Amino acid sequence: MIDLHTHSIFSDGELIPTELARRARVKGCRAIAITDHADHSNMDFIIPRVTKACKAVSSVCSIKAIPGIEITHVHPVHISDLAKKARDLGAEIVVVHGETIVEPVIPGTNLAAVKSPIDILAHPGLVDENVAEIAAENSIHFEISARKGHSLTNGHVVKMAREFNVRLVLNTDSHAPGDLIDMHMARKIATGAGMSEKEIEAMFENSEILTRKCS
Repeated sequence: MIDLHTHSIFSDGELIPTELARRARVKGCRAIAITDHADHSNMDFIIPRVTKACKAVSSVCSIKAIPGIEITHVHPVHISDLAKKARDLGAEIVVVHGETIVEPVIPGTNLAAVKSPIDILAHPGLVDENVAEIAAENSIHFEISARKGHSLTNGHVVKMAREFNVRLVLNTDSHAPGDLIDMHMARKIATGAGMSEKEIEAMFENSEILTRKCS
């Protein structure tokens, strides 16, 4: 299992990065990205601190901890600049908080995200054809979410990804220890979203590829 969307105490998570990584390892994770919520106010605070923790964890534990960020609820006009800033600060996985149907995300967020230098559009909700087409062109991944609420549109996300050849990844969006899952549960969630075994294996390989790109 590789989980590229999680949260620590540096946003609204319950655990410090080290414990988050340790608990993920016990669940069977081989790699985890810590992607706390950020906007203009806190990005420069979060990323350097998470990076320190990830380096310490990865040096002694049998899990690869990756510093990342989730650009969250910012106006679409600011997403690209914040994504570039996140890269400059050391974020190796850049996620954008997509237009989930259970939160009042600003319309146009999905479109701005796939036009920006990011890796994953998280829980993109009722994502449309235009966004899917651009995501495919720019090699941006759609997320299949294990999180309650965000997961309600997983089936639609799979349908759009299948139609436009968008790469998928499955993440937990964990905020608490109980949100972490093992590979068995990940497969159940993917199957429940209508994915075939071949598609599931390709999705897991996408996470592998993203992880290998990280230092």
